[in-house]
Amino acid sequence: MQASQLQNTYKDPHRYPHGVAFQDGQFIPVSEAKISVLDYGFLHSDATYDTVHVRDGAFFRLDDHIDRFLAGVARLRMQLPLSRAEIRNLLHHCVALSGHRHAYVEMICTRGTSDTFSRDPRDARNRFLAFAVPYGSVANYDQMRRGLHVSLVDTVRIPPESVDPSLKNYHWLDLIMGLYGAYDRGGETALLLDAQGSVSEGPGFNIFAVFNGALVTPDKGVLPGITRRTVMEICAAEGISCSAGSLSPDALRQADEVFATSTAGGVIPVTTIDGHPVGNGRVGELTMKLQDIYWSWHQDPRFKMSVTYPED
Repeated sequence: MQASQLQNTYKDPHRYPHGVAFQDGQFIPVSEAKISVLDYGFLHSDATYDTVHVRDGAFFRLDDHIDRFLAGVARLRMQLPLSRAEIRNLLHHCVALSGHRHAYVEMICTRGTSDTFSRDPRDARNRFLAFAVPYGSVANYDQMRRGLHVSLVDTVRIPPESVDPSLKNYHWLDLIMGLYGAYDRGGETALLLDAQGSVSEGPGFNIFAVFNGALVTPDKGVLPGITRRTVMEICAAEGISCSAGSLSPDALRQADEVFATSTAGGVIPVTTIDGHPVGNGRVGELTMKLQDIYWSWHQDPRFKMSVTYPED
């Protein structure tokens, strides 16, 4: 069969959420967004990205996410023919064209491809993509209401000396295998340790523990999450003690409250660790307070950037 005939007979068996992507200078349905099998972003996980969410038709901390994305692009020695303002505008258009008032929005830079399939990354043409799909959370409605059930797993987080966790990347095999380890233990998600045996982070989220009204979050080998930063800023504004430091598994198990933070979900309560209750086993009062303040900050003009939809 000729390649052209094969292409005409092939039908994509996968289903995609409704959304809009930007690729190669045009806006297209997210189901049509593709990268080449020769793209080093696919072959080598040689890419960086960032995600931001839209709630009630407005971005939250969009410029902070773009700052982190561009820092990752520069750190990986990639180049984009786009300014910060152009990236902001493209993301706005993805959301506006999708029509989603609650959206999960991603910007991506891959190493791209080389005409000669060169092994030298300097020969590749870097590539920018973006998309907006319906908002999704690390935890579903029921889990948000009663708290996540987390398992501490044996899988060790990739050390920061190997892959800098401050750059969002697709090196997720440790996190994925951690998830399977959690599922095997009856958990709903995983929390990985670092090479020194301290608590690090989970797949797509940072972690906080509460001891006598004071918060502690791991400080090494973790992504400096935007939601993590927001919680720390809320604590500073509210006079709540919050510090970044080492957190052992034993200390975590003895915490009064535990919660995760993520762009995909905000402040997410954790009520069991390895099948044992955290504190009294219910969502904690401080966790609920921080949840409420976090969502109220979405109306703060310092952080809010409204989307203009075609029908507006």
